[in-house]
Amino acid sequence: MNSQDEYVPPEVWSWERENGGHFAQINRPTAGATHEQALPRGDHPLQLYSRATPNGVKVTILLEELLALGHDGAEYDAFMIQIREGDQFGSGFVQLNPNSKIPVLLDQGQHPEVRVFESGAILLYLAEKFGALIPEDPAQRAECLSWLFWQMGSAPYLGGGLGHFYSYAPIKIEYAIDRYAMEVKRQLDVLDRHLADRAFLCGDDYCIADIANYAWYGALVIGKLYGAQTFLDVGGYSNVVGWATAIKNRPAVQRGMRVNKDWGPEALQVPERHGHGDIA
Repeated sequence: MNSQDEYVPPEVWSWERENGGHFAQINRPTAGATHEQALPRGDHPLQLYSRATPNGVKVTILLEELLALGHDGAEYDAFMIQIREGDQFGSGFVQLNPNSKIPVLLDQGQHPEVRVFESGAILLYLAEKFGALIPEDPAQRAECLSWLFWQMGSAPYLGGGLGHFYSYAPIKIEYAIDRYAMEVKRQLDVLDRHLADRAFLCGDDYCIADIANYAWYGALVIGKLYGAQTFLDVGGYSNVVGWATAIKNRPAVQRGMRVNKDWGPEALQVPERHGHGDIA
């Protein structure tokens, strides 16, 4: 183990504003708006405020899949939220999501309007609204929801755990990286064993559980998350890799991954989306 100064927790924790780290300028221990900032609106019923992070692309992938299935009512406007600049703490965003996290969806086609926050809740809302990509059979529906909520409960170990300490923390802490690497590999093993005899998480049919898990674990094994695929030796999870590759090749997934993205190759960036033609 690396030699590190022993840390003794104080009797009462206090916030050190200059604590370093990748997101030090926007992290804080309080909720609520920090400034007045109205959200823009487009003409479509569905208004999405997001960024192409793993949680953000879950929703844009689903919306593009719904459009590909012929659900014209799934047309949407997607506005970029610059999280490193603190847009999520603007008054308009906080009104829709008091937790100040992306993504958030506003269905202005409903009366009264419906706001939905938390990516898993948005996936479920849209799947139920359009009657698509969620099983009708009660047993299969339960399986789908189990894997959807498995992702919601498990991915913080991958993102806020391994992702933070492996990629973003100002110092590398061996104990923290070991702890979360072990848990993420256990999670990959859970998925790999489950996918050994089925094409998708709930059997032969692709559903919102696959979308949610692909955004995190699929991205990880195909090399799109934290550059950690070699560190975690993800090639050993061949069933997860095959599942992720099949999903990656879906045209709607490729379209959804580009929405609210303003980094990487310019041809793959669609910072805002207001119609099908915005994605070449």
